[in-house]
Amino acid sequence: MTPRRSASLRLTLLISGGIVVLSLCAMAVQYRVTERALEARQAALLSADLRGLAALYDQRRIISLRQGIDFRVAAQPPGETLYLLEDREGRRLAGDAQGWPDEVQRLGDMFAPEPAQRFEAEGRTWLGVGRELPGGFPFLAARGLSGDADTLTALRRGIAATGAVLAALALVAGWGVSRRVVGRIARVNALADRVAEGELSARLPGPRGDDEFGALEAHVHRMLDRIETLNRATHRLSDAIAHELRTPLNRILQKLGDSGADAAVREEMRAAIRIFDSLLDISAAEAQAGERPGLTPVDLSATVSQVAELYAAVAEDKGLTWHEHIAPGLTVLGDRNLIAQAVSNLLDNAVKFCAPGDAVTVDLVRADGRCILTVRDTGPGLPDELGDLAFARFVRGERDRGVAGHGLGLALVQAIATRHGAKVTRPATERGFAIAIAWPPLDA
Repeated sequence: MTPRRSASLRLTLLISGGIVVLSLCAMAVQYRVTERALEARQAALLSADLRGLAALYDQRRIISLRQGIDFRVAAQPPGETLYLLEDREGRRLAGDAQGWPDEVQRLGDMFAPEPAQRFEAEGRTWLGVGRELPGGFPFLAARGLSGDADTLTALRRGIAATGAVLAALALVAGWGVSRRVVGRIARVNALADRVAEGELSARLPGPRGDDEFGALEAHVHRMLDRIETLNRATHRLSDAIAHELRTPLNRILQKLGDSGADAAVREEMRAAIRIFDSLLDISAAEAQAGERPGLTPVDLSATVSQVAELYAAVAEDKGLTWHEHIAPGLTVLGDRNLIAQAVSNLLDNAVKFCAPGDAVTVDLVRADGRCILTVRDTGPGLPDELGDLAFARFVRGERDRGVAGHGLGLALVQAIATRHGAKVTRPATERGFAIAIAWPPLDA
């Protein structure tokens, strides 16, 4: 699962889970309120019943109470009420209860509705009171809760069904919201990827909203505008310096040759001119980045083989071990001279920074529809913290100290790769340095 899909899934579950939990909490509260309301209704009916029995008891005591209980038992459907009136010896005088429930205690005053007790009897749940009337007559009056239990059971089933439907709807709603949110973030990520690959002029297409994401996109655009302006200014300055100084330096070099000046001085002048040539080559490649005109099918296998053949001899003279694995028949769309220059820069760096006994490996393969050239060496390598700065102009690592060069080789490789729509990466390696260029398919 990709990070984007994982984030979308997490956001969907978070939104839908929050909706479901809050809804279930609300339904649980409603269930509890309903349960208490039903119990309160039964308590009110029990209180009214006790008041009526108390009035009968005031008339003729036990005789009237027996008559009132028998009348109520006959008038109420089974399960609605439960009565029991016993004599001192525990014999039933009136009522429909089969016996005194073990759970019911004889508490409270006469016909007072409190305290009421919940108990199980005759396969049902009841809410009632147990009393001992004057003279030692046990008395029980209760209201059935089974009907309310059926109501609550139906309510629980309804809550479960509603929760299932709500969960499904919440997942759909959460997925829709998360897709929109993650999609907006993905736009910015896609832009960041394009910029990271060197396309500083890239911008988000379409209108921007007036929400937080729209504000974020506007800030990113302003930041990129500023970066692009500063980058162009820097490149214009270096290009202007290179262009304006190359011609005078060539003239000075020619005069030094005519005057028989020291060879070391002339070599320094040539090195300075090569720096300016490299800067202009980098600028030219960057200026044409992403443009297909001027690019033709190039036999990459043959080009890499020819350049590698030249540097294999140099590596052998230096005492290096040379490994070469070049797949035949690989073709890319490009400029053969620029590709050869990029390969030459990579091999030159590998040979230049390796010591006798080190190894250089050149691999060219097709993988995932791309042609991938990888150059590895077992030399001193570059520190990981250098990161993308390794491809910046005039940047050199500690390994470069004392070795001829000006830190433009990898910058030119990056510019040429960008010109061809290729991607340059630094594969992980246990020792030394590795760099890979992945060209897009010929028909891309």
